[in-house]
Amino acid sequence: MKRKLFFEGIFFLFVCAASLNAQQTMNVIPPIIYDCATDTKDFPVVDTQQRSAIIRYDADDYKGVIRAISDLQKDIERVTDVKINTSANGPLGKYEIMIGTLGKSKVIDELVTSGKIKPRNLKGKWESFIITTVDNPKPGIRQGLIIAGSDKRGTIYGIYELSQQLGVSPWYWWADAPIQKRQSAYVKSGYYESGEPKVKYRGIFINDEWPSFGNWATEKFGGVNSKMYVHLFELLLRLKANFFWPAMWASAFNEDDPMNPVLADEYGIVMGTSHHEPMMRAHKEYTRRKGEVGPWDYKTNKERLDNFFREGMERNKEFENVVTIGMRGDGDVAMSEEGDEANMQVLKKVIEGQRQTLKEVYGKEPSEIPQLWAIFTEVQRYYDAGFTVPDDVMLLFCDNNWGYIRRTGPDKEKKRKGGMGLYYHIDMNGGPWNDRWVTTTTVPKLREQLHLAYQSSIDDLWVINVGDIKPKELPIDFIMRYAWNPEAISAEKTGDYMIEWAQSIFGTEYAKDIADIVSKYTKYNLLRKAEVQLPDVFSVVNYHEADRILAAWKELTAKAEELEHKLSPEAKDAYYQLVLYPVKASAGVAEIYLSVGKNRLYAKQGRISANDYAARAKELFNLDWYLSNRYNNETADGKWKHMMSDKHIGYTKWYMPENNELPELSIINPLGIPTPGIAVEGSEAAWPLMTEHLSLPVFDALNNQTYYVEVFNRGVGEFEYTVLTSQPWIKVDKTKGKVAKENRMNISIDWSKAPQGTTEGVVEIVCGKHKAEVKVPIVNGTVPDSKEAFFGTLSDSEFSIPAYAYNANIPGRQAKWSFIPDLGREKGNMGIVPATASSTLAHKSAARLEYKVYLPSAGKTTIALGILPTQDVNPARGLRIAIGIDGKKPVVLDARKGFVDTFGEYNPKNLALSKVLKPLPERSTLALSGKGKNLRNEVFDNMRWLDVELEVDKPGFHTLKVYMVDPEVVLEKIVVNPDNNRPSYFGAPSKQHNAATMESTNN
Repeated sequence: MKRKLFFEGIFFLFVCAASLNAQQTMNVIPPIIYDCATDTKDFPVVDTQQRSAIIRYDADDYKGVIRAISDLQKDIERVTDVKINTSANGPLGKYEIMIGTLGKSKVIDELVTSGKIKPRNLKGKWESFIITTVDNPKPGIRQGLIIAGSDKRGTIYGIYELSQQLGVSPWYWWADAPIQKRQSAYVKSGYYESGEPKVKYRGIFINDEWPSFGNWATEKFGGVNSKMYVHLFELLLRLKANFFWPAMWASAFNEDDPMNPVLADEYGIVMGTSHHEPMMRAHKEYTRRKGEVGPWDYKTNKERLDNFFREGMERNKEFENVVTIGMRGDGDVAMSEEGDEANMQVLKKVIEGQRQTLKEVYGKEPSEIPQLWAIFTEVQRYYDAGFTVPDDVMLLFCDNNWGYIRRTGPDKEKKRKGGMGLYYHIDMNGGPWNDRWVTTTTVPKLREQLHLAYQSSIDDLWVINVGDIKPKELPIDFIMRYAWNPEAISAEKTGDYMIEWAQSIFGTEYAKDIADIVSKYTKYNLLRKAEVQLPDVFSVVNYHEADRILAAWKELTAKAEELEHKLSPEAKDAYYQLVLYPVKASAGVAEIYLSVGKNRLYAKQGRISANDYAARAKELFNLDWYLSNRYNNETADGKWKHMMSDKHIGYTKWYMPENNELPELSIINPLGIPTPGIAVEGSEAAWPLMTEHLSLPVFDALNNQTYYVEVFNRGVGEFEYTVLTSQPWIKVDKTKGKVAKENRMNISIDWSKAPQGTTEGVVEIVCGKHKAEVKVPIVNGTVPDSKEAFFGTLSDSEFSIPAYAYNANIPGRQAKWSFIPDLGREKGNMGIVPATASSTLAHKSAARLEYKVYLPSAGKTTIALGILPTQDVNPARGLRIAIGIDGKKPVVLDARKGFVDTFGEYNPKNLALSKVLKPLPERSTLALSGKGKNLRNEVFDNMRWLDVELEVDKPGFHTLKVYMVDPEVVLEKIVVNPDNNRPSYFGAPSKQHNAATMESTNN
């Protein structure tokens, strides 16, 4: 019997341990919660008999701490259905959760005095906590679970750490994340500490909040007031954030509800005001009393504006703030039209006056008061021109409004007393264009840009413009967690984060599937955001581009819909908000534009199917309304009414249209009898209306393409057709058929029968008395054997190379190229590690990537490098990458200065000086290919193309070599022979050749 019990006990421990090891965490300490005891020293929060510990605290601790303890009590009940008791002065329990702040809580200070806990990892620390189990913490208590904080927020974070590990997501209210139930909960015995956050201030900015957020808050809470904000403050603390810029379009945080700042301070939220709202004054506070205050012009109205600023600081001086100083024009515009020099002179006086006000209001030197100066838009020019602020003021650098940082931390500022921060957008209302609706920023992109900021010492404050909060839950979650410790989430771990995020909300069973769905929908949105969609962005006729995009969205939508039916009822509301709605709605908008694109092209060609695509666009437009209506009025019993009200279809200017509007559709009147038409891959022209001569793109034996020919109807009824070929080496998968609307046949080549060299055949389509010929040009040849995989062509046509498909990756003296998974449009990109490596112009010691290519012709060959649209992060230096072929001297491409140069011809004393050898076009021809040029640029395309011509000495195999020059450049793709006769968004798909493909080619 003892033997049986022994083995049962071992099995029990094994199962519990496995449960613990299976847990994943996005938290700052390892997993500590599990369902059963594996050791007698494990602490029972709620044991297997539903008996619970009590929570002990000091009534004199911070109000915010005591309030968070109440949340913990509720969370334990949510998870276990057991209401745990809390006590400041009640009788002792056998097991106690003892919570408090070092130096503020007698409960914690007595444990320090008795030697039960050591304060060395808390004393003097910023926002840190420990969680530890202690035997006999005081007489009468068998075991204690201690949560001790270094300060108010440290304690609160420790409390919410326990809540999340128990199974309460920070998004339990804001996204209706289901509670993960347990019958019992134990804390693994041991000592756990958080350490200090790596980014000191971490927070969000609610902005662009009308019509969605503002109407929702008004409907649910009567306004953007403290009843709403307390939910937001709690969310921030559960995410271990600490900083907030409040909504400001129609609101004045401090005036509209005087409890707003009081409760923010009580909860523990550090307040500020946005980049154009100085001295804790909301812009609405000025517009409401403009007649009293006078013009927003410091040059002519200094005295009254100084008084206005003073009132704001007097009102808020008792709270914890980071004060925005400086000044922009009235309504977030440039200060004046007098020019930068005049504006800088005024700005200098503005800041002098504001700091004098701070000194008088606080009764201490301004250097002791946290302040920031936002280097936003035109203010960047002032800074670059040498304008500066006192050393104790934080410099808040900014992104380009679409998620690419404009500066890394300048070396001269890295010892700045005030530090450096970042204002970053995952929502934008304004230039270059709106980006407001659903999540369009991938976690890998966020990580890459924030990593660049952090590694360059921009780590004192990160404030994120999040728009309406919803539906930007995922990027908010990631950024706040990443800000705590950027070193914990490497580029290789972003996929793990996605799975852990899904698991923390939906449990383990479908976490990988949900992570995959969410990763893909954000990635597809980043390809082309809804607000900058156009009907002709993706090519209908080249490389199956539009069809590939549509197929990807349809596959993702089907997976999301299927998974909805498998989830528990408790998870359905969260799933709709976080997964199903953004997937289906984004897919719907994408398909609307793809359908309109086909509708317009097919109407020009005379196809009656053009009307089908018009009907599909209308159907999807109605579906979009239905999906938003379900979100607003049905999800969570109408809790989120109005929240999904942003217009997102039919943008023609940067600002939101008054209504969602379908792009203009073309409707054709069918001819009275069945009438054939022919269209071919690679051309928008069609026979007989647009051209008499049709030709397929060139087939080459190396790439073994298949191209299509479409037979379509221009009238009512049905006709028959037959297909004849002029050569035995032309293969057609359908040699006859009937057409009511359109049929597609695929053309390929039997290379074993095809002649060597360049030749041409014909496919003839016969439709009764109508005959149409389609030319079939081919290039056949034998490629020499290659032991290495390679890319290439026999026909001098366009081909592409993914950056990660290199033949060799040779580290440099100080850096190396490294794969960044899932970044960019495809599988991933290549970036430089470390991101702060020194620039180099010595190509022999530079990190380089090598690609083997087969080029059939000598002479000049155009190469286009596709890189992420990194901004001019170091303008004195440029933003450079280099490329060479074989042993030739590499050519430097400067992405920001618009010139090419060769290695070694820069003045080593000033890297900004160089001899301009060849001006580049304004943009690569690849970037401007196709139509819709008014919305084609590196920002909207999320890709910058750099063109260069390289001299190829002879046909055959060659080695392309890409060299690091500046470490911030991220390489995505190489396109050889970019062909604007076949314009496309992505360029030709890549095809790497190996021994197997070579064998089929040479046979």
